[in-house]
Amino acid sequence: MPEEGEFYGKHGEPRKYDSSFKGPIQNRSCTDIVCCILFIIALLGYFAVGILAWSQGDPRKVIYPTDSRGQFCGQAGTPLEKKGMLFYFNIMKCASPMVLLEFQCPTTQMCVETCPDKFLTLVKASTNNKDFDYYKTFCKEGVTKTMVVPEILKQGLCPAMLTPSKPFTRRCFPALGLKGGLITVGNNSHFDDGSGTMRAAKDLVDGVKNATVVMEARQVVMKIFEDYTKSWYWILIGLVIAMLTSLLFIVLLRFLAGIMVWVMIVMVILVLGYGIFHCYMEYAALKGEAGANVTLQEIGFQTDFTVYLQIRQTWLAFMIILAIVVVIIILLLIFLRKRILIAIALIKEASRTIGHVMCSLFYPIFTFLLLAIVIAYWAVTAVFLSTSNQPIYKVFNETMCDHSRKTCDPANYSISIEKALCPDSECLFAFYGGETAYHKYLIGLQFYNVFPLLLVR
Repeated sequence: MPEEGEFYGKHGEPRKYDSSFKGPIQNRSCTDIVCCILFIIALLGYFAVGILAWSQGDPRKVIYPTDSRGQFCGQAGTPLEKKGMLFYFNIMKCASPMVLLEFQCPTTQMCVETCPDKFLTLVKASTNNKDFDYYKTFCKEGVTKTMVVPEILKQGLCPAMLTPSKPFTRRCFPALGLKGGLITVGNNSHFDDGSGTMRAAKDLVDGVKNATVVMEARQVVMKIFEDYTKSWYWILIGLVIAMLTSLLFIVLLRFLAGIMVWVMIVMVILVLGYGIFHCYMEYAALKGEAGANVTLQEIGFQTDFTVYLQIRQTWLAFMIILAIVVVIIILLLIFLRKRILIAIALIKEASRTIGHVMCSLFYPIFTFLLLAIVIAYWAVTAVFLSTSNQPIYKVFNETMCDHSRKTCDPANYSISIEKALCPDSECLFAFYGGETAYHKYLIGLQFYNVFPLLLVR
């Protein structure tokens, strides 16, 4: 017979049930009441900011480009519904240093159906009815064949020239490229600027650079959101497939944890190794090619990203980055191999635990849905906050004008004193802003919008 201590184990005899025992603390109460109150106040403020943003914001400001009159290009249910592209009359004016300060190109911008696809000047188009009809699609309303070219240009009704362009974030930018080491536009290294002067295509580069600076990052973000709205069902299908694959992966880890972990590590190294090999082959293939030795700094920003793949420096940069990543992974494997073995053992035990408690697999899904709701609320509120500003119009003039860059009203600018003193000036849309207390503290509201997101997470 075992002794009493051995029978009950090293912890002694188990405690017997006592019906009179009411717990370790009889008078229990809530703790951290102050923190709970602060948390509730923060959430109420979070909802208040959301309601305020939704009542003041207008997402159309980031979904659609805005022309010089403050109208949205491509907005459904408006006269500009079919004109979804923003066209710059003279994008070379965007090369002005003032663009980086004003965040606006001092040239007329209008909504068009498609971007121009050929070289054409107003002088040349005026001699051919077919060309003039095509040219008029890039002019303001009221242009007729009976009007003379100097009159049209003086009133700013039409651009002096058209260059082949490509759409980028719903804006028409010159179709720049490389040919024989020279920057080209529409496969030509020179173009007529409309005054009879031949200009080099590289003169357009600075204008394109500054025009893309004018585009705020939120425009690109909204483009991503648009893509999500169009392909949400494919995303859901992909998430379901990923969930089922992960479940199968967890089951297999219970039996093949060591093999699967090492196979994945080796596959990652092999994929990166192939990437290095491919980059080297592309780098070697471009040796001696005309224009391939141009540096990334010289070519600047291009809307056609395939241009970068024609430069040797791009593939060299990719190759160096991948090589550094491979070296880091190999060094980690060498110095942390024992830790990896411990991690494999932990993965095996964790997979066994999950096998006995299958319902634990659904808890991450529930948490993911809650986080998705919070993140979606934050993202929508952030978009509405960023679009709460009002359109601001400024006076733009190519020559010296005392009223240049001053705020103006396009509705009555034609009879204003600024127009009388500066006849060649225009009242153009500049940016979104505001002078009210709400507009002044928008940045603070954006920071507050982020804080509860981190708190809830």
